Amino acid sequence: MRYNRRVSKNSQAFDPPLEALREGTSCMERTTLVQYIRHQEKKFQGATGEFTSLMNEILIAAKIVSCQVNKAGIGEDILGLTGRTNVQGEEVQKLDEYANSTFIKLVGQSGTVCAITSEECKEPLKIPCNHGSGKYIFKMDPLDGSSNIDVNVSIGTIFSIFRKKTQGADVTDEDLFQRGDQQVAAGYAIYGSSTMFVYADNQGVRGFTLDPELGEFFLSHPGIRIPAQGSTYSVNEGHYSKWEERQKRIVNHFKEEDDKTGRPYGLRYIGSLVSDVHRTLLKGGIFMYPADKKNPNGKLRLAFEAVPLAFIVESAGGRASDGTRRILDITPTEVHQRVPLYIGSKDDVETAERIFAES
Repeated sequence: MRYNRRVSKNSQAFDPPLEALREGTSCMERTTLVQYIRHQEKKFQGATGEFTSLMNEILIAAKIVSCQVNKAGIGEDILGLTGRTNVQGEEVQKLDEYANSTFIKLVGQSGTVCAITSEECKEPLKIPCNHGSGKYIFKMDPLDGSSNIDVNVSIGTIFSIFRKKTQGADVTDEDLFQRGDQQVAAGYAIYGSSTMFVYADNQGVRGFTLDPELGEFFLSHPGIRIPAQGSTYSVNEGHYSKWEERQKRIVNHFKEEDDKTGRPYGLRYIGSLVSDVHRTLLKGGIFMYPADKKNPNGKLRLAFEAVPLAFIVESAGGRASDGTRRILDITPTEVHQRVPLYIGSKDDVETAERIFAES
């Protein structure tokens, strides 16, 4: 079976049947991520191609980082610590610094963004007009889970894109502190057994897998939808003694036996956020990173982790919450604001919210 991409005057078929991808479709018949984004951009009257250019730079940066990750430990001096700490007081890995500088250089010089904020940078990087700034704001966690690189656990880059709201050259707090539901697009690259790029926009969520021989991301997971209910929960139970009682009740609920609701759920926890959420997105269930006695406001960053992942999961039919509020309804007040996170299948996250409300 072969998938032949049909082109008409008004549309193109950009989601080949998954069977076609599995049965050896040639590279000339497959859809690349850049092709998909160009196709989407053409739907908007007056589109300039600026967004496609931005996404192309993001893809190039992801390929460069993927290449370095794959070479870790075989001659490249990219493992270990830099000897400095970031704005959160965390020790910075060499790969964190490498990924951060790679994305800032490529995206910052693309002429498509007016500001970049990063988990690794204390303040936003604002692009002056005379340096060719654009109309988008790029936010990122350049290398999530990098502390796991020396044990060969999947890690990734998480990002979100906003459109500048205010007129004029200045980038204001109104531009930088937009609610999550104002995102234009979000995504992550996961560097694992294969490198995969998961991309969400107002048309849904799709996954593109890197062909290392051709250097292109090809559509491999069209129309990703998360199951309404899963069968696994994901949380670091090593922090159980630090949790408040209602968080303990949530976990105990998923561990109880109940045939009607398919419990007990299985425990799956990798310890790399992008990997845990990726598995949850594809298989269903719930991932939790709650507040605790040490981190009463939560530990994950709202802008760089919770907001883009919430956009992706909700675009796939799931839900993301801080336990009481929808993540995408939160208006940030700080660049590095933290938040608890409950994300995954809609029914499972709503169950956690219900237990929170009853406590």
